[in-house]
Amino acid sequence: MDPMIANILAPAVVVIGVSAVAGWVYTTRLRIKHGYPLDGAWGQAVYPKSDQEAVERVRLLSQENAQLRAELGSIKDRLASVEKIVVDDTHRLTAEIEALRGPTN
Repeated sequence: MDPMIANILAPAVVVIGVSAVAGWVYTTRLRIKHGYPLDGAWGQAVYPKSDQEAVERVRLLSQENAQLRAELGSIKDRLASVEKIVVDDTHRLTAEIEALRGPTN
């Protein structure tokens, strides 16, 4: 191989190799920081999360999700009532309010 080509090619190979390793380290750091499981060479989890704390956390989040869905359903019902009142005919609304008050003495 021509020494001039080797002088140009060697630093390029080193830069590419260092960049690849730095990218791998950075990606691993981000995975650890955000709680993602680490992968081995073939994609298998290195440290699978199956501890009791994770199971309890999922259970609590599922309960909170169910409560929030119930609250959202209640809010949707209330919003439908408010929309009905807002778009209702003013005369009819007044008559319904008076009917609820009952007979005046």
